[in-house]
This record gives sequence, C-alpha cells and structure tokens, in this order.
Amino acid sequence: MFRAVATAYREAFSGLNRNVWLLSIASLVNRSGTMVMPFLTLYLVEKRGFTTTQAGQVLALYGLGAMVASYAGGWLCDRFGSVQVMKVSLGLTGVSFLLLGHLRSRLAIAGMVLVLSLVGEAFRPANLSALAAAAGPENRARGFGLLRLAVNMGMTLGPSVGGFLALHDYGWLFVADGVTCLLATGLLFFIPPLRSAAPGEPARRPGGGSSPWRDGPFLAMMGLMFLMTIVTFQIASTFPLTLHDLYGFSEAKIGLTLAVNTLVIVAFEMVLVHSLSGRDPMAVVAAGALIFCGGMALLPLGSSFLYVAFTVVVWTVGEMLTFPMLSAVVADRAGTDSLGRYMGVLNLAAAMAFVAAPLAGTWVYQHLGMRALWFGCGGVGVVAWAGFRLLAAARGRALGQELPGA
Repeated sequence: MFRAVATAYREAFSGLNRNVWLLSIASLVNRSGTMVMPFLTLYLVEKRGFTTTQAGQVLALYGLGAMVASYAGGWLCDRFGSVQVMKVSLGLTGVSFLLLGHLRSRLAIAGMVLVLSLVGEAFRPANLSALAAAAGPENRARGFGLLRLAVNMGMTLGPSVGGFLALHDYGWLFVADGVTCLLATGLLFFIPPLRSAAPGEPARRPGGGSSPWRDGPFLAMMGLMFLMTIVTFQIASTFPLTLHDLYGFSEAKIGLTLAVNTLVIVAFEMVLVHSLSGRDPMAVVAAGALIFCGGMALLPLGSSFLYVAFTVVVWTVGEMLTFPMLSAVVADRAGTDSLGRYMGVLNLAAAMAFVAAPLAGTWVYQHLGMRALWFGCGGVGVVAWAGFRLLAAARGRALGQELPGA
C-alpha cells in the first residue's frame, strides 16, 4: 500500500518542466513574504494614527487598484510577454514596500498603497499566463495545482512570521516583504521568454477567440467565478466571525482551523488533480463548486472543533477540484495572442469579488443572520453547479464540431 501511495505522489509531480518549477518556487518565495497586507489595517491605526474608517478606505483603494491592474497586467502580457511583466511587477512591488514603510503622511501612504496595488496585482495574471505557457495544454491543471500549493505554503508561512515581527517592529514587515519580492524577481531571470502556445497548438481554441469580451460562454464562466469567489472570500471575513460568535473559538483556534485547509491542499491537491486528468475539466469544476459551497453551508450546524475541521476538509476538496481546473479551462480557451487578457479577466473577476465579498457577507450576517449567510452560500453552489454543467455541455458540443468529420 505504501508503495502505491508513493507511486501516486511521484506520478503527480513528475513530468512538469523546469520552468513550471521555477515559476512555482518564485511564487513560494514571493508569498512567503506576504506580511504587510494582513497587518496593514492594524499598522495604519496603531502606528500611523488612522481611524478605522480611514484604514478601511485605504484598503478599498487597494481593491480598486487591483481591479485595474488585473486586466491591465494581462493586456501587457500579450504585448510584452508574461515573464517580463512579472519581473517589472515584482521589482516595483519590492521597492514600493520598502518606501511605504518610511512614509508618514496619510496622503502619501494612501497614494503609495494605490501604486502598490497597481504594480503588485499585475503580477497575478502574468503569473497565470506564464504558468499556462510553461506547462503546455497536457500539464496545465497539474501546473496550476503546483502553483496553488506553493502559494498556500507561502501564505501560511508569511503571515505567521509577520505576526512575530510585528510584535517587535512593524518596520521589519516592509523590509521582509520588499526583499522577498526582489529575491523572487531574481529567480525569474532563470526563465526564458515563454510562448503563449506550444508548437502546433491552434491559434484559436474551440469556442474561444481573440478577445475575452466577445466570448459569451467565457464571460458566463467568469460570472459564475465571481459568485464562487464571493463565497471564497467569506473565509477572510465572516468565517472567523462565525467561529468566534457561534463556536467561541479564540484567535489561535481560528488560525488552527484555517491551517487544516492548507494542510489538505499541500498533502492531496496534486494527487487529486492528476487522478482527474482524463475527466472533462468543466464537469469537475461543476462538482467542485457544489462541494465547496456545500461545505460552507454545513458550518452553522455543528458545535465542536472536530465538526468545523470536517467542514473545512469538505470545502477544501471542492476548492481543489474547482480552481486549478478552472484556470486550465481558461488557458485552453484563450487564443494564442490573448492568453494574458483571458487571465486578466479571470483575475478581474476575483478582484471584483474581493471588493464585494466583505460588504455583502457582513450585511447578510448582521441583518439576516449567520444561518442565512451560510445556507445562501450553499444556494450559490447549486447555481454554480447548474451553470458550469450547462457550460460543460456547450464546451463538449464545440469540441465535437472541431473534430474532423464531426
């Protein structure tokens, strides 16, 4: 049995080329330095004299900048190459973090946070575009799975170390974040310019096109992605509130609960994605959406830490089924010269959800109650499942029409 398990893990990670690994390692280094943003509100209030409302306005400004940068970053990838955009983005982000730690006036801080969002968030579509190009169509789902594994490991390490640094001096957060960005930039110089498509791939995908804004099924997919991501971002807002108000969890116990999500992803995502390589990816996304949102809907029904951990495992399985597969579907749909823009719209949907999720979630939580919120998340899962199933059927018909003799 042990040999079979070892073989499954070896096969899950084998066959991914050097560039995929370098991109994932660069993301791990970059995300391991994620220390400023989780503590930015506390920093602004405690160290720079902002009111809570003013700190919230600065975060909203970052969200608006992220929306602009998400699509602009993808557009730049199609013009100048994804690796080049990543280098410039990470380099400027590192410098911006180092400067932000020395600013004192509220206007200067707000302006630098806006600059930080514009240069920093351009990295995300570039990273996805580079990974899609490096992995190739046959390994894209596993490539995105490896990237998510690296990001989750980094996001677990960074805020944990950042919390200890903040106890001593907030200034070290900006230094660590800036230096890790610059280190990740250095790793990117070992990656050559990447083609947006492998040799022999068609310039136009089945059902796709040269512009994401003229691709109706893709925009429908992004609408469903927006709904799904609103549910996802409840993890950072109303999920901790529920654990505190309903279960009485302390901050440490909430952190332990969220660590279950990371552990499951690191341990199982690559094997799970590899085992589903022969399945219709859109059908897998549909099932994952239902499981993910259904796991969220289970939250208000229990009373113990073990039960909460069980719900986390359920929605983590749905997360692992949904997001790497959906990224692979988007990459496969994009035309040769529009991969960056497709990935930009994918990130734009996430950025819009980042702004909408805490507003919608906290309103429902306060006015309708936590049960309405989490059962509503389950309802979103049913809608997403039905929508993705319809898109899977349409995608199957488009693929059939592209086959010779079809």
